[in-house]
Amino acid sequence: MKPGNQTTVTHFLLWGFGLHGKMKLLFSIVISVMFLATMIGNSLIVGITAIDSALHTPMYYFLKNLALTEICYSLSIVPKMLLILLGERKIISFTACALQLSCAILFVTCECFLLGVMAYDRQVAICHPLHYGTMMNRDLCFKMAVGSWLSGIPVALVFPIWLFTLPFCGRNRVDHFFCDVSPVLNLVCADTALFELLIFMATVMIVMIPFSLIIISYLLIIHAVLQIPSAVGQRQAFSTCAAHLVVVTFFYSTTGIIHLRPKSSLSSNMKKMVSLSYTVVTPMINPFIYSLRNQKVKQSLRECINKRLLRKQMIFSLYSS
Repeated sequence: MKPGNQTTVTHFLLWGFGLHGKMKLLFSIVISVMFLATMIGNSLIVGITAIDSALHTPMYYFLKNLALTEICYSLSIVPKMLLILLGERKIISFTACALQLSCAILFVTCECFLLGVMAYDRQVAICHPLHYGTMMNRDLCFKMAVGSWLSGIPVALVFPIWLFTLPFCGRNRVDHFFCDVSPVLNLVCADTALFELLIFMATVMIVMIPFSLIIISYLLIIHAVLQIPSAVGQRQAFSTCAAHLVVVTFFYSTTGIIHLRPKSSLSSNMKKMVSLSYTVVTPMINPFIYSLRNQKVKQSLRECINKRLLRKQMIFSLYSS
């Protein structure tokens, strides 16, 4: 770490959950299994949506980008958390801490905007089915995806750089399992009122812009669906949005508790558990939510598995003959 105004600090101590003995080992195993499931599940979605031409549609294009975001987000946090859980050294360097915070801001922002874009995609598909292909063309989808990825760059650069140039006066124990804004900001020994105000305003914008798009999209979807005379047709229309609604609800309910209520009365351990839900649990369950409720994804996975099995059988038969 660069020297502050009073004392040079070269590293932080990530305190994590403060577990010991068997509880520490059990918790590490659970997190490892969830991380492995996150990597496999999201990688399968990225792979299958890239390979299968039947899934080359806007909906699955955005789903692939969402899965990529979850992979990057998990990789930026979970491996270091596991090292801290399994080892005795809880040290993270100044640079690594700043980089981790930047990545967390970038990928959370990207996910927020991708969820908004996916809601707009569903709204166009349901409200304008005859013009869906022209309205959601490849060029527009590419621009919306790139815009989602780039949306968090200004915040991910400006605020971490600003935060890590503030004086820490020798305090380096981060009461969290990764370098998030609030626990690092608690170590600063200077007036942070302006920083807190601006980061709160930025967070509100990051959350509310895509959330407003989601709300407007679903109001239009509900209006369009209610015009369908058949109850079966209404259920089918709503079923295409079910997975997205579940993900949006879980994501915003957890991130909102932490980032939109910076002065909340939640205890430190409770904040860690809520943070754990959107850093570890949400990236793991998203692939299952989308794939288990989606017949096209399941069919594509089965076909890919069958093709691989058939290819292995052919190779085995050639060698054996």
